Amino acid sequence: MIGVILAAGMAKRLRPLTDERPKCLLKVGERTLLQRTVDAMLAAGISELVVVTGYRANMIRDFLTETYPSLNIHFIDNPDYAHNNNIFSLWLTRPYVDGRDFLLMDSDILCDPAILPEVISAEGSALALNRHELGEEEMKIVADAHGRIIEISKTCSPSEAAGESVGIEKMTADYSSALFRELEKMIVDEGLIDIFYERAFERLIPQGHTFRIVDTTSFFSIELDTPEDFENAQRLIPAELFTGRV
Repeated sequence: MIGVILAAGMAKRLRPLTDERPKCLLKVGERTLLQRTVDAMLAAGISELVVVTGYRANMIRDFLTETYPSLNIHFIDNPDYAHNNNIFSLWLTRPYVDGRDFLLMDSDILCDPAILPEVISAEGSALALNRHELGEEEMKIVADAHGRIIEISKTCSPSEAAGESVGIEKMTADYSSALFRELEKMIVDEGLIDIFYERAFERLIPQGHTFRIVDTTSFFSIELDTPEDFENAQRLIPAELFTGRV
């Protein structure tokens, strides 16, 4: 299985913290968010990575090559990162992951690394879900009685949603092939470059391709969108995750 890390965004809501460095290179505890993501993937048995960069790309590339000199990393640059969204960054990974099993993560997720094996070991394509009180901003998930996703978007009704997507998805090879066929339609034919990649997941559901939810509510995870979120994260992160590698 290959790991995909999307790290192209500017994180404007985090300014001034991101004026001089990308969000993924901000530290919580003693490690950067990116280092936590890579360490979690390595601990889960993933030894090949695809990393999509954009904003402050050289800083990310230098950090990873210096910190993990022997790791097999394929770097992809998203040159127009200021004018597209994560769906386009995902599309750029096609040469490496189309038709392969892969684990997808954004580079700014702060979570317990134990979530990854839970998602990877689940049957079929799967994603991590956190159950909590929901509002308008969360990427919400509606699932059927068998735990299969039937809707995933920010516009889902909070009362109907099972929870929020953590942002960790495992794709099987079959799902991956279908995903990139759909992304080609969306990006090449329809020009849908400035939306979230979850819209592609939604469009695949009527075609018979979906995810099974993995409830990871009992594991630590936190969303980091504002400077206040980072302050809270420094307080809330469990002591065993504060220091060192997993």
